[in-house]
This record gives sequence, structure tokens and C-alpha cells, in this order.
Amino acid sequence: MSWSIPVRALLAALAIHTLWGGNPVAVKLGLDVFPPFWSGFLRFALGSACVALWALVARIPLMPTREEWPTYLWMGMLFTLQLAILNFGFGATTAVNGSVLIATNPLFGVLFTHLLVPGDRLKPWRTLGVLIAFSGTVLVLTRGSDPSGLQGPSVGDWLVLASACLLGFRLALSARVLKRVNDVRLTLWMMIVSLPLFLAGGVAFESIHWERLGFAPLAGIVYQGAVIAGLAFTVNFYLIRRYTPSVMISFNFIAPVAGVLLGAAILGERITAGLVGGMVLVAAGLVLIARR
Repeated sequence: MSWSIPVRALLAALAIHTLWGGNPVAVKLGLDVFPPFWSGFLRFALGSACVALWALVARIPLMPTREEWPTYLWMGMLFTLQLAILNFGFGATTAVNGSVLIATNPLFGVLFTHLLVPGDRLKPWRTLGVLIAFSGTVLVLTRGSDPSGLQGPSVGDWLVLASACLLGFRLALSARVLKRVNDVRLTLWMMIVSLPLFLAGGVAFESIHWERLGFAPLAGIVYQGAVIAGLAFTVNFYLIRRYTPSVMISFNFIAPVAGVLLGAAILGERITAGLVGGMVLVAAGLVLIARR
């Protein structure tokens, strides 16, 4: 495995993946006041403003060409569907379970890339990584119960896993799309396309619980929008441009570990032996998948 990057870039990669690990906790805090559609709208209103500011500073043109519009529209709708399912899933499971399950998205990404991207085939060590990580996923879904008293996964677990699958599919498609469009502009317009869809869902189906408004829910929304959709995305863009994507993906195993620890520390959620075992297997699988 190649880790030959400067210490400053190493620390930045560690920091942003740790921040990503806190996203399930932030989502659950925000959902206490802002239901899933409203959470998505507020998050990406903040996030799109942050990414637009980054694009202006970096002098990246923001307006798509006529040929790019269809790509941004259908990628934006897929983005909206994936994040809406994720918000509903996080609302119906624990942050520690959600942290591990959403971290499986590279596994689905590798499988879809194998099918969709010519020349990017599964190597033996990646296949082994997929198998190890999926065994960790099964352990998390069953909550480590013994066969005599097997506790099935919750609806929220399945929703988060479905979102991880859609995210892997979107990442595999992005590998093809990014050959002809700018990555920052693609991310910005996926967020912008999602805004009227999230807003329509919130107005039609949800009510904001203003009586519960306080520091924690607001902090959760700001964290999702400014820290994750804004800062983490932009720093990750810089690192991926400067170094190879495979090296940056090598840090993905940090997010589920950070998410589990933060979920226990901030929300007081219980960490079981089965969850720890599943987390270790998922992290080990991600390391093998990212191996150069």
C-alpha cells in the first residue's frame, strides 16, 4: 500500500474522513427538528453555497454547457434519491449502525465499476476485500446475535444499506461522467438540482418541529452543510487532484470507526461486540479494496 504523501496531506485526509464519520451523528441531531426532506434541503442549500464559493476562489466556471445539462439533471435526481433514503434510514436506526453500513459504499462502487467502466476489473485482492467487508456488513445487520436468538436488521438498517448501494452506483457512474465534466461543477449542480426536490418533499409531506429547536439540531444541520458538503468536499477535491484517488480512498476505513466512537460518545449509543467485529471487517475490506 502506498502512503507516500506529505505529512500535511496525510493529516488533512485523516481529518476529513474523521469529519465524515461524524455525519450520521449530525444527521440524527438535525432530524430531531427537521424531517428528512427538510434536512436535505437545508444541508445542500448550505453545501451548494460553500462549494460555489470554493469554485469562485479556484476560478472554476460554474455554468454548464448545453451538452452538460442532461448529465447534471439525471445525476442530480439520483443524488437526491440516494440522500433522501439515507436521511430516512439514519432516522430509523442508530448512528453507530448507520456509520458502518454507509461506509460500505466503496464495495458497491467496486462492483458497479467492474460492470460499467471498461478496463476497471476486479483484482483478486479487491474481490477478497469485498467478501471480507460484506461479511462485516452481515455481522452489523444481525447485530452479532447468536443463531438461537437472531435479531434481524431494522428497516433503517436496510434503508442505509440501500443508500450505500445507490452511492456506490453513483460513484461508478461518476467515474465515466468525470471524464467529460468538471468534478466541482458536477457536485455543485447535483446539490442545486436536489434543492427544489427536497423542498417539494418537505412542503408536501413534512412538518418542522419548531418546539424542539435548539443548539444541537442547528449544529447538526450546519455540520452537514458547511463542514461535510462544503469543507470536506472541497478539501477532498484538492487532495484527489494533487494525489491519486486510490491513495485518498485508502483512508475510507477511518469514517466508520470515527462514526461508531462519536455515536457512542455524543448520543450515548451502545457498542456491541458484533458491531465492533463488523466494523473491523468492513475497515479491513476497504483497505484491501483501496490497495494499489
